[in-house]
Amino acid sequence: MSALEGRRILVTGGASGIGAAAVEAFSSHGAVVAATYNETAVPAQLQAAARWWQCDVRSRDQVHGTVAEVAKELGGLDVLLHAAGAWQPGAPGQISEDDLDFLLATNFKATVFTNQAAFEVMRDSGGRIINLGSSEGVFGSPIAATYSATKAAVQAWTRSAAKAWGHCGVSVNAVAPAVETRGAQRLREFLGPEGGVILDQQMQAVIPLGGRLGDPLRDLAPMLVFLASEGSRFITGQLLAIDGGAMMVTG
Repeated sequence: MSALEGRRILVTGGASGIGAAAVEAFSSHGAVVAATYNETAVPAQLQAAARWWQCDVRSRDQVHGTVAEVAKELGGLDVLLHAAGAWQPGAPGQISEDDLDFLLATNFKATVFTNQAAFEVMRDSGGRIINLGSSEGVFGSPIAATYSATKAAVQAWTRSAAKAWGHCGVSVNAVAPAVETRGAQRLREFLGPEGGVILDQQMQAVIPLGGRLGDPLRDLAPMLVFLASEGSRFITGQLLAIDGGAMMVTG
């Protein structure tokens, strides 16, 4: 039997990037998958892998309504993977109020809303909540300061929710992946051709396993499958780096 056979999983931001890889992986491992999308259309190859809901995860009302509908449709909810989010450049001295509001809503408020809605469904039966952190939330970034701050907030929230909800059997963890995503593509576009070459050289120096960003399906999805499985039941409040060794943080 597959590790996820029959588990009911909701993936936010499932139409692209890490979310899309998770939808494919969870479905192939026997889970019953629901997924949300907003502005990005659902790829044809994923339409049959999940039941799809359109939802702007920055809206508390939409999130709570969608999660309630998903739980009713699936007969409950065992796992939430909150993969929706965005990377955006911004040097500390050049961040506008609109930039700040956008990333706070997209990366942090959406995490709070989706986690709260999932907990309301899971509180009597237990479950797994998986958020997306980032190494930039640990180390900071001179070119993406607000993004870094919102990811640090996600990681602090994850620890707080793990402590608050553990007595209900709900685990809350975050992953910090270094894989190819649209955010990584935007970073390359922001840096330009010469900056992209320097970025590749830096990755070769700091990523011991392979010297480059990983593939979401090959390198990250197996960890997501594990965190969604029963085998992860005694892990909570953690930031788990899946990055080829780039971030070796010691306690």
